[in-house]
Order: sequence, then structure tokens, then C-alpha cells
Amino acid sequence: MQDKINLAEKFTKVNGYYKPAIIGQYNGNDLFLAKFKGAFPWHSHAETDDFFLVVKGEIDIELRDRKIHLTEGEVYVVPKGVEHRPVAAEEAHVLLIEPIGEPNTGDPATATAKTYI
Repeated sequence: MQDKINLAEKFTKVNGYYKPAIIGQYNGNDLFLAKFKGAFPWHSHAETDDFFLVVKGEIDIELRDRKIHLTEGEVYVVPKGVEHRPVAAEEAHVLLIEPIGEPNTGDPATATAKTYI
């Protein structure tokens, strides 16, 4: 990453909900943006934690036993192996960090392709 990244500008290039777009990489991780609206499918990541930072709006991270409500500027990390799903009543903008190549559903067969912006 040689230049600074303007998140607001990059979010204008994210097309569709739950369609991750990679904006950079560091230490073997993808930095990517996604717009959330509605409910994403239940899933888990067997080997990795799942990092969520809400940039704009509000989301819920539903776990099987509770719900974590996040607003702008808040972060939550879902521990590896914990089943979860993000839900947003209205459009929300989220920065995510995952190991390079980690499928967003935890399963390559059901994952959404990540693009680069």
C-alpha cells in the first residue's frame, strides 16, 4: 500500500450488499470493504477470527446465544469456530479483516468472490 486510502471514496465503488471488495493487504491479511443490508447466511470460520469495524450505520452480529449491536466506530471480533451472521436493517458500511484467501462464508463452495478496488 503506497498511498493513503479514503474509505468514503472506496465505498462508492462497492457494488451490492455482502460483496466484499479488497482495498489492501498487510501481514497476510486482506483489508476489505462491504456494504451490508439484510441478513447474511449463518456461517463460521474454523481456523480464523472474523473482524468487523462499522464505518457507517449500524449492524448486529447474531450469535446463536446472543446479539452484538455495533454502531459507527465500533469493532467486534467473532472468535474462530463461532457460528454467526451479520444483519443490517439499513445499509451499513463495514471494514473487515481476514487472512488472504479466507472465504467470507468460511466455505469456498458458498463464498462470494472478492474483487479489488
